[in-house]
Amino acid sequence: MLKRNDEKINGFLFVIVLPLLLFAMSYYGFESSYTRLKTSEKTPDFLFTSVYAYRVIPNYLSVQMTEIMYHLINGPFSFFKDFLSKNGTPFYHGLFLMNSVFFILCSLVLNAIFKCKASGFILNLNARRVIHLLSIFFIVITQYAPTNCDTIALFCYLTGVLFTLKYLHTQKNIFLYSLVVLIAASTLVRETACINIAFFAAVFFSFNDFKKGKFQVVWKIIPLVIAFIVPYLGLRVLLKQEETTFVEGFYINRNFSSPFNLAGLLFAVVVIYFIYRLCVDEENRDVFRKYLFFSIPYLLMITLVGLFWEARLFLPLILTGIIIACHQFKNTSEI
Repeated sequence: MLKRNDEKINGFLFVIVLPLLLFAMSYYGFESSYTRLKTSEKTPDFLFTSVYAYRVIPNYLSVQMTEIMYHLINGPFSFFKDFLSKNGTPFYHGLFLMNSVFFILCSLVLNAIFKCKASGFILNLNARRVIHLLSIFFIVITQYAPTNCDTIALFCYLTGVLFTLKYLHTQKNIFLYSLVVLIAASTLVRETACINIAFFAAVFFSFNDFKKGKFQVVWKIIPLVIAFIVPYLGLRVLLKQEETTFVEGFYINRNFSSPFNLAGLLFAVVVIYFIYRLCVDEENRDVFRKYLFFSIPYLLMITLVGLFWEARLFLPLILTGIIIACHQFKNTSEI
């Protein structure tokens, strides 16, 4: 009984308390010259223009959290007003609080994923915790460029990964239907919803079966694609404003000319290569290779309209690589 309580306490400390402390350190313990969000008195106007305007759910939550923080700072938490004012604005505190909630949810989902059909080397509890901690560190260190959408999008993405793995091992359609709904909803958060399709395809798609004319998996992927395209295009039809554009800008030249951006690209390549080497079984390596192949549209998008220095853009691929390396794909039924 005491041992079971100790395990629950240790799990709570490791999965929730420690990640939250690390997250707070990244937001309040380290100053970044890369972003000016800490000095924004209200939700910045740029969130409602350009490509950011299509991230409806994060923008709505940002406005609501900023108003809540204004109320708390001038009301129940007024005795903390001087302290809070010195360490950020109501918008920034609201951003931290909102992202903290979804960051903890990411940690909980990662914990569930690593417990689901774990491969040999993370069956050991201590090994699993080290891998979990490594994943958490990758999330934390990319917060030098905080946004109001990335943590929410990451939670949606990891939940989609969990649904895919649950569907793989149980063949219950409820997980497939849940994934379709999740992709449609998370498209209102960020465009990274599309790589949930890449992960699903990497797990289930077989090039050999496709050559033999077996298209069963394709029919399961099509609803996922539709669930992404319909809200994606729908937002761009509904939100027609002069200042609203499909992308923030084209940065391909800067990506291959700036030493900072080249360093970000090198970081992503080295980390992904290292994680690929962690895949012991050939089946895991095959899934990882297919995942990178199906993620090419996302990688091209990063190259054209993103900045390599913002390593958070590579975060879904890095975390997925860790998940693939630690998962047991063998002895599963075929679709």
